[in-house]
Amino acid sequence: MKMGFRWFGADDDGIPLSYVRQIPGVSHVVGALFDVPVGEVWPTESIEALRANVNAVGLELEVVESVNIHDDIKIGLPTRDRYIEHYRETIRRLSAAGVRVICYNFMPVLDWVRTDLRFELPDTSVAMAYDGALLSDLPEDYLASMWRAAGGVVLPGYEAERLADLRALFDAYAGVDEPRLAANLEYFLKAIMPTCEEYDVRMAIHPDDPPWPVFGLPRIVKDTADMRRIEAMHDSPYNGFTVCTGSLGANPENDLPAIIREFAGRDKVPFVHLRNIRRTADGSFHEVAHPSGEGSLDMYEIVRSLAEVGFTGYARPDHGRDIFGERGRPGYGLYDRALGISYLGGLWEAITRGAA
Repeated sequence: MKMGFRWFGADDDGIPLSYVRQIPGVSHVVGALFDVPVGEVWPTESIEALRANVNAVGLELEVVESVNIHDDIKIGLPTRDRYIEHYRETIRRLSAAGVRVICYNFMPVLDWVRTDLRFELPDTSVAMAYDGALLSDLPEDYLASMWRAAGGVVLPGYEAERLADLRALFDAYAGVDEPRLAANLEYFLKAIMPTCEEYDVRMAIHPDDPPWPVFGLPRIVKDTADMRRIEAMHDSPYNGFTVCTGSLGANPENDLPAIIREFAGRDKVPFVHLRNIRRTADGSFHEVAHPSGEGSLDMYEIVRSLAEVGFTGYARPDHGRDIFGERGRPGYGLYDRALGISYLGGLWEAITRGAA
């Protein structure tokens, strides 16, 4: 398992790469270009500049999260072929820079949904939380509250230029139900898979977050059944999954170790996001520190299942808390993610050495 750390670039991330390099066990950075409009080709010079920054501190850039997919592709508009060709060209350019995995999602409009970006835990640390009862009937109100809570920090998946006219975007998805969204994903995969296979770049779709419909939008990466349907669209190691334990784990019916054993056992999981959450009785949840005892997920069993299938892919600690007085990008502070890496690395070493 190759451990990485998500980084938002020199202009948007307050964490210097030199700090990331000091975290024991980290070998790579999970990066992206956040200034390229969704659907446009990523400039080669920008990709190379990102890679050079990462390499300069002794780390690798082999995973990109994310090359976001234009809404015309998800909706299935006639213009989608142009954006798919842009995507294929970006795959080629990323491959030339040494990128081997692209994490992406196929969620309509909103990449992830939380109702509190600064939820205070009993120990006074701060994390993100979801409470369905607090969601407004109007997505515009929700979006405005998210941008206010972010305090000027750019939230991944909440691009201002894409969400500027939220009502028009929702209207564009009005006729898109789950079968149609799935058909549009299949169209996209069949178009890009030859490029992925030729240029040795694996696609790893991220689960829906949370894994149920929100604001009436369809969800097609919720559970094992959905994952099997996506796998069958193009049965290849290049059509894979990002197993995000916090996203899938929000639904207690998702058996995370079983999902890992099934899909990683078939070499369909090039990337994992490892985080813990605490579920509450009403279907809400909030994020917590990584150790099993802090939340509802058995992180030991999750890591053990990865070891059992001989997982050699990429991993990163997912959302951390704000601790030690830090006030960083929600979910992406330095200290708690560094603690999470140490915990996960310790689990991995104990499990893999004990099995030897």
